[in-house]
Amino acid sequence: MRSAFSALLILLRSSPVRAQAIVVTGSVEVAPGPGDNRAADASNVVVWLTPLGPSPSPGQTAANSDQRPRLVQKNKSFDPHILVVQKGASVDFPNRDPFFHNAFSLFEGKRFDLELYEAGTTRSVVFDKVGISYIFCNIHPEMSAVVIVLDTPYYAQSNRVGQITIRNVSSGAYTLHVWQEGALPDVLNRFDRQITISAEARSLGTIRLPRTPNLYAKHKNKYGRDYDTASPANPVYPQP
Repeated sequence: MRSAFSALLILLRSSPVRAQAIVVTGSVEVAPGPGDNRAADASNVVVWLTPLGPSPSPGQTAANSDQRPRLVQKNKSFDPHILVVQKGASVDFPNRDPFFHNAFSLFEGKRFDLELYEAGTTRSVVFDKVGISYIFCNIHPEMSAVVIVLDTPYYAQSNRVGQITIRNVSSGAYTLHVWQEGALPDVLNRFDRQITISAEARSLGTIRLPRTPNLYAKHKNKYGRDYDTASPANPVYPQP
């Protein structure tokens, strides 16, 4: 009995001590529009923490999931509109509409063109570059999405009332980053700051953001031209 206890004690002493998993919280406020006294929708603001010390191990946060990330094309829209993944993630683009779709991104971040593909099929993209990818469909100008690729597992998207929760954060020093759709880079860079996370310091406080316009409400197709008007006005497109 004593020998078994001694062996267990030696094992515990030789095992690495796992860093405490801290739940970091915060909130986002977005300035209301002119003449609007109600609180603005504060959803889909992305906040992430970049470690200033050694990089965390993969899979260290609950933001990771066993479910493969995807942008579903349904009802002439991408769902979700904003998707956050870690560098190297493969994202599926399933077509759930009864007609052809396309997905392309020719801006910063990952550049790709999935061409036309039919209903019920799926194509995939590996996002192997950190950055922001603005994604559109070459057939339907109303379709847009954003994929944000990060090199840290410590991130979260705010809900409608602006709540942020980042789970399983190790104590240490970080740089805080904020992204808001429509905000220009020089505006977002003002929110970068160094913070220290510990069991006693786990709140990001309130991040107050300006109201931003939709910069990509009107955009060109993948050839740099205006979109063609569908003729006939029918949601079903013939196979090329």
